[in-house]
Amino acid sequence: MATKKKTMTVIRGGKLAAGHKAEAVDILIEGETIREIGRPGMAAPEGATSIDAKNRLMHAGLVNGHTHGHGGLAKGMGDRWTLELLLTAAPWIGGNRSTEDKYLSTLVGAAEMLLKGCTAAYDLTFEFPTPSVEGLSACGQAYEDAGMRAVVAPMVADLTFYEAVPGLMEALTPGMRKDLEGLKLAPYKTTLANMRKALKCWKFDRDRIGMAVAPTIPHHCSDAFLTGCLRLARDFGVGLHSHVSESKVQCIVGQRRYGKTLTAHMDDLGLVGPDFTVAHGVWLDHDDMRLLGDKGASVSHNPGSNMRLGNGLADVRGMLDRKVNVGIGTDGSNCSDNQNLYESMRLASMVSKCQGPDIERWVTTDEVFRAATEGSARALGFGDKIGRIAPGCKADIVFLDLGHVNWMPMNDPVNQLVHTEDAGAVHSVMVGGKMVVENRRLLTLDLASVGKRIEDARARLEKANRGNKQLYERLSRVVGTFCPGLARTPYHIDRFGGGHHDHYHTH
Repeated sequence: MATKKKTMTVIRGGKLAAGHKAEAVDILIEGETIREIGRPGMAAPEGATSIDAKNRLMHAGLVNGHTHGHGGLAKGMGDRWTLELLLTAAPWIGGNRSTEDKYLSTLVGAAEMLLKGCTAAYDLTFEFPTPSVEGLSACGQAYEDAGMRAVVAPMVADLTFYEAVPGLMEALTPGMRKDLEGLKLAPYKTTLANMRKALKCWKFDRDRIGMAVAPTIPHHCSDAFLTGCLRLARDFGVGLHSHVSESKVQCIVGQRRYGKTLTAHMDDLGLVGPDFTVAHGVWLDHDDMRLLGDKGASVSHNPGSNMRLGNGLADVRGMLDRKVNVGIGTDGSNCSDNQNLYESMRLASMVSKCQGPDIERWVTTDEVFRAATEGSARALGFGDKIGRIAPGCKADIVFLDLGHVNWMPMNDPVNQLVHTEDAGAVHSVMVGGKMVVENRRLLTLDLASVGKRIEDARARLEKANRGNKQLYERLSRVVGTFCPGLARTPYHIDRFGGGHHDHYHTH
């Protein structure tokens, strides 16, 4: 049988962002892969499709190291939420969803990411009371339909938030505890079996849309469940992703439950390794960072969400100094309210600068951009095949309009990508050699039609979750005082170059 001839594409005359300079180049693409980068006017095969990129700045597609597709239908639903209040609100903002709702929630996030220059994402999606083959397939289908890469990782636990935090259940009234009986998660063996089934029958091209396993927060999982997740990940050769040391409450609970940090406990169980990603890591101490770096693990830094939920400012310089692979994420639209990685890059830079006047500890724009491309790509398990514009890499390329006010003038590409660009100049986006956004229009979807379906879903879910909203309002009065009280417990970590600090007061 004859093999199908790969299409050839040549991009002519665009400026390639290469650190602090930009030079005009031509790029030859064979199928999905970059074959050659040369001077303008370089030879191309006869019949190659030509793309005029004059007055465009080209950079590698941004890679979202941590998001939640299920958050897409919940953007803007809350204001003064801590992480613990967000967890309390979950049945209200994400309850009673059909498979179609799960698809639409993921789809709108994918559309936003593509329109804002992001070509791949690590999506920790959630289904209650356990993940399903149908729900996970719907998430994968949303990314395929939008035209972007993704790793879909079911976010799983076998203990509820109320069971996981010592003393919280006892602080609730008997009536509240009765209300929570309907929110029990499935037994961990059921959840592991469902994930195994989904991994076995995953219908998508894993080089484009893969799967991983995400035990959501360590202490929300029994040790038997955590080790079960590890076995599952190893059986299928996929990654592990967990929210570790995101909030001070998590760290205090970890110390009380395990007598050590969450990172150390997960390492004791064997989870920490090159395929392991920490989400957030705001409260990692230097020993945690050293452990992660030594084991080749990653951290997805989500500065917008960390501030939005009041969790603090992560020490990215400390991570980089200890050889941790750092990526950058947006977190979900239910808690950071957008999927704009340009904003996340800008915040990552600013967060490092507001932690002290020692400029040597500030992350550079080069480090931030590398984290949002190569660092996140490694965390997703795509290695060095995405996150770079180079021969042998996938042709995931963003074209920025140099006629946009953001680039008047263009003094320094990487500085302006991190500090100036806000997605306003995104003109076109290519994924795997194929244009998915052109002239600021998403080619893969009819967004007007999608928007109508989303509005219908929103109205229906608002009615269906009225009872869950009322339950949240009752529970939040307890959670909103109990957890901040727990967070006032002294918790000392070695950060910022020496001595012990109570991070709650330092930040």
